[in-house]
Amino acid sequence: MASMAYEGLLLLGVLSVTFMLPHLALGMGFEIVLPGWMLIGHVFLVVGIYFVWYWHHGGQTLAMQTWKLRLSTPSGAPPSMARLILRYFLAWPSVIYFGAGVLWALFDRDRQFLHDRLAGTRVVFMHDQLHSTSLNPP
Repeated sequence: MASMAYEGLLLLGVLSVTFMLPHLALGMGFEIVLPGWMLIGHVFLVVGIYFVWYWHHGGQTLAMQTWKLRLSTPSGAPPSMARLILRYFLAWPSVIYFGAGVLWALFDRDRQFLHDRLAGTRVVFMHDQLHSTSLNPP
């Protein structure tokens, strides 16, 4: 949970540069305001690129590096690009529906989030990955 909170702070910086600044420039310079669905789509795209790129290049976002967490498959292998994209898409409803997919971990036998269970991924401590154990062993 601490990693998720830290990730939120980092995303504020990412979105400031890649979302807020371009839209401020459009609004102030050209008096253009994009419709809401385009703004939401832009956020979805920027956040998706951030997560999928970091997961694909080392299995960790900046916050995951700080907390020594890594994304892998249950066998310990790096997830494929298709699995990473699927995880990203599944994480949105998992989080925005009152965190139901995150709370799922309280009841999951391997303490995995619902979107990880469905995407075939898991979050592990880096030192545990060498021993093939999960973040929260059963």
